[in-house]
Amino acid sequence: MIDAELAALIGGDNKALGLGVIVFKDGREVYSYFGGRRHLAPDKPMTRGTLLRAASLSKMFTVFAIMQLIERGKLTLGDDVSNHLGFELRNPNFPDVPITLEMLADHTSSLRDGLIYSLPPHYKLEEFFTAEGKHFTTTEPGKYFHYCNLNYGILGTVIERVSGERFDFYQQEHILKPLGINGGYVVSNFDAETFAQLGTLYQPDGYGGWVATIDDYEVQPPKNFIRVQNPYAPNAYGSFDVSNYAIGTNATIFSPAGGLRLSLEDLSKALRLLINRGKPLISQESFDAMINPYWTFDGTNGYTFGGVMENYGLGTYQIGGTSKARLCEDYAIDLIGHSGEAFGMISGLYFVPHTQNGVTFMINGASLAAGRFSACYLLEEVIMNPVCKYIFGSDCDEIAAM
Repeated sequence: MIDAELAALIGGDNKALGLGVIVFKDGREVYSYFGGRRHLAPDKPMTRGTLLRAASLSKMFTVFAIMQLIERGKLTLGDDVSNHLGFELRNPNFPDVPITLEMLADHTSSLRDGLIYSLPPHYKLEEFFTAEGKHFTTTEPGKYFHYCNLNYGILGTVIERVSGERFDFYQQEHILKPLGINGGYVVSNFDAETFAQLGTLYQPDGYGGWVATIDDYEVQPPKNFIRVQNPYAPNAYGSFDVSNYAIGTNATIFSPAGGLRLSLEDLSKALRLLINRGKPLISQESFDAMINPYWTFDGTNGYTFGGVMENYGLGTYQIGGTSKARLCEDYAIDLIGHSGEAFGMISGLYFVPHTQNGVTFMINGASLAAGRFSACYLLEEVIMNPVCKYIFGSDCDEIAAM
């Protein structure tokens, strides 16, 4: 029954080119589905091992690194980020108010994205910030939620400066490898077998087909070459050799906000980490700090994307089962995790609090049609509804009965 509903999402208007879903219940995998394509011409299927640029759920992995460094006594959430950057980062409208690591991680830093939030390696991070305040809002740091990818480019740079390791290398050694994850940030450095599983991201072309947006490679790029990734300006800059990149100067080149390539198999391992409350990467105390909402919408103190994000922790947010952000129509199922959307990808990685249940999905070539019953995308609703109905529903209250 679920297979048929998911297969119906592939192809045509308001549908997807390819998708994959993995569901856990009571701590074990109980369902998976993979359908459609990861590449056109030549035709390649979407599989459990297909790696795709996972978009903003990558932020969770950046925060895992921050929490590790906090546990090692290298950082605290209240640190003035200027103390770790080598230059003073202040909103010129509030020059006496420090911008902290917590503010960056929970998007209350008062920073804002432009079309560009990833720069080539020969630029320095401070070149984003000018006296006229191009990348700053007029709200005081710590007071207002304004989702900003640049926050995570700064966090990536802090990780480099504190650890002494290049961002992608730190993540590979301390985050991905311990989880048994094959993906990474620099596709040119994948081994041949992993690169062969890399999928191309596509967007609908408006005429019933798709156009490639990123990772459309005929051959693997030379080692240490990386494309600058700006979803709002996809053709800006091109690719660069990071072999001689100066660690701690500009980790935005590695896209800590969204550039992690992962497979559904990789995401299943991350989902198990969520269900296990951070083990084996971080302590349960650190994990609880990540999922705790540091910001909660009070009606005026943030931009919520129409109700999608009404709270935010550290690289995670909570979805109330009856809220505008809910992904299940008929069942009140709370979720904690993160979504992603960029270059034609919609992704999600969530666990159900107080259970060992969870779900992860990736949708390639995704339509961005608005949802029918929520503030989310239609495809998020229709991929989650059968999961809620047939797998999670027996454990949850029906909304109509509440």
